[in-house]
Amino acid sequence: MGHLDHAALGWLTPVLSYVMACTGAALGLRCTVRALAATGRSRRNWLITAASAIATGIWTMHFVAMLGFGVSGTEIRYDVPLTIASLLVAMLVVCAGVFAVGYSRDRGRALLLGGLTTGLGVASMHYLGMAAVRLHGEVSYDPVLVGVSVLIAVVAATAALWAALNIKSPVAVTVASLIMGAAVTSMHYTGMFAVGVRVTPSSDPLSGATAMQFIFPLAVGLGSYLFITSAFVALSPTANEREASASAQRPVEPATS
Repeated sequence: MGHLDHAALGWLTPVLSYVMACTGAALGLRCTVRALAATGRSRRNWLITAASAIATGIWTMHFVAMLGFGVSGTEIRYDVPLTIASLLVAMLVVCAGVFAVGYSRDRGRALLLGGLTTGLGVASMHYLGMAAVRLHGEVSYDPVLVGVSVLIAVVAATAALWAALNIKSPVAVTVASLIMGAAVTSMHYTGMFAVGVRVTPSSDPLSGATAMQFIFPLAVGLGSYLFITSAFVALSPTANEREASASAQRPVEPATS
């Protein structure tokens, strides 16, 4: 069996991937809170922003973590169409989960359905991303750890959607996103520890792109999208803040003695 290294670049990739997951979660929760306070087209736009933020955060987390993945005795390449497909899967299922919660009459059922859909989507994104890995040898999976990783994904997604529905204060959103980031990251590494590789040394060229040719630029691009969107969302006032600033600008009546 080839020796697997999950942090070939030291602490950089696990820490950076956790930051990405938290940023996506925080932005997604903040947008969902805005969506639930809005109606019509505005609600739909906030929900789409929320879904794209959560999906981008999770996907970037996965592939930033993958930058630190190495196997002794073989190079690693990534199948470009499958990697793109994993991003689209993440976007679609998170969108489905967020919309189920955003538009449902029955909150409890929406939460279960949304959490299950989103969790399974996150897990399928992870394993599609893993299917995109090209190396000299055979990849195998420990079914128990795969099951645990899927369970973590579903629980994390349900908890995140519950938080989006019930949490309003910025401090609580921050705490919820740190927990969600930890859950998504632990799901990723549980899924990674399920991997075993039987290396067959070969000098044949591998198909696909290297992490630095493809994954790195894409992760940087998506990461930039997350941070720019975060800035916009953080700076755009909520309805309550607009009312508060309007009332604060009204002249104060002088007190009469």
